[in-house]
Amino acid sequence: MRYSPIDPQLFKNNRQRLYTLLKPKALAILQANDVLPTNADGSMPFKQNADFFHLTGVDQEESIVLLFPDHPNPKYREVLFLRETNETIAVWEGEKLSKAQGTAVSGIHTIFWTHQFDRILSDLVFEAQYVYLNTNEHTRNDSATQTRDARFIDSFKRQFPLHHLERIAPLMHMIRSVKHPIEVNLLQKACNITRQGFERVLSFVKPGVQEFEIEAELLHEFVRNRSKGFAYQPIIASGANACVLHYIQNDQPCKDGDVILLDVAAEYANYNSDLSRSIPANGRFTPRQRAVYDAVLRVFKAAKGMLVVGNTLDAYHQEVGQLMQSELKGLGLLNDQDIARQDPDWPAYKKYFPHGTSHFLGLDVHDVGNKYQPFTPGMVFTCEPGIYIREEGLGIRLENNLLITEQGAIDLMADIPIEAEEIEDLMNQRA
Repeated sequence: MRYSPIDPQLFKNNRQRLYTLLKPKALAILQANDVLPTNADGSMPFKQNADFFHLTGVDQEESIVLLFPDHPNPKYREVLFLRETNETIAVWEGEKLSKAQGTAVSGIHTIFWTHQFDRILSDLVFEAQYVYLNTNEHTRNDSATQTRDARFIDSFKRQFPLHHLERIAPLMHMIRSVKHPIEVNLLQKACNITRQGFERVLSFVKPGVQEFEIEAELLHEFVRNRSKGFAYQPIIASGANACVLHYIQNDQPCKDGDVILLDVAAEYANYNSDLSRSIPANGRFTPRQRAVYDAVLRVFKAAKGMLVVGNTLDAYHQEVGQLMQSELKGLGLLNDQDIARQDPDWPAYKKYFPHGTSHFLGLDVHDVGNKYQPFTPGMVFTCEPGIYIREEGLGIRLENNLLITEQGAIDLMADIPIEAEEIEDLMNQRA
């Protein structure tokens, strides 16, 4: 792996937190993700199942974990299954984890090869009163691809129809939403790599540069700092492209007078950062661009202050909406009549700020968590207000990542330039 070894105490701690939520005599079974195909004999880069990684630290396909904390035999309370390597695999793909390496990574001492799974499961399953299986219960999930977990659920129901099945996803959402200090350090590392990429871009951008050239500069800096690359599909949106919220073509030239919206960040050790910045292609904002930028920055700073213990996402978004409404009035984009006639379910400010301000962040960019749960210490959120004026071909978004603590939010991206003057100064130092 490109990243440095992670202290297995993290994964031991995560499993212990899960055990406190399981019913008595419960068996939990989680699968690694598949390697997904492209065409012919090609495959996509492997991305581990976040729940499986959270409990094991194993970043390898064809892996399974059985967790049975109440099993009478301590040997079978934690069992990890790994893909057995051979000479052909070693030559063509590289060696896979040995049993000793699997223990070193996960802290799990009982390890079998994956082809032994059916036999071991049959030995254990009849001791279990409840069986917890995993599904993707993210509210934004709309994938039609059947996962390895989903295939296993189908086969388990056929083989063991009388067992009581439980959903492990709500429990994983609960424990994953509150980060261990080791996880916070990994997130901070991802943020630090992102800062290096952004600072590189500030000295690179000029009128005429292509959006994809900026993408290439960022990727170079991320990978050379031990990241796999982008945490998500990068958005490099110049001019009017910035008004397309998920613009990913990145194939247009950046013109003199454009503002370039960058929504791009690095991952590290499967943990993701999430940054947005808006910079002038020529190194100077126009007065109008600066006015919109400053309005977004004021909302950003106020919204950061609302990420405090006890607040909730719904209440937070309503408060931020009121701030944005005031700023849009100040910019001449809304008036009192617009507000008086607005649909309460789609307020007038949504015309220029149609997305939410924050989401959970972690092993997934849009990480799991319960939106109705009050903010608690250890949660990590983005803060990303924006204003998009299609009539002017101008979009501004600013985004940082914040850790909730008892003393207030800690900005994990506090050292990434965000003030307009600092961005202009850094861009013009290239001269």
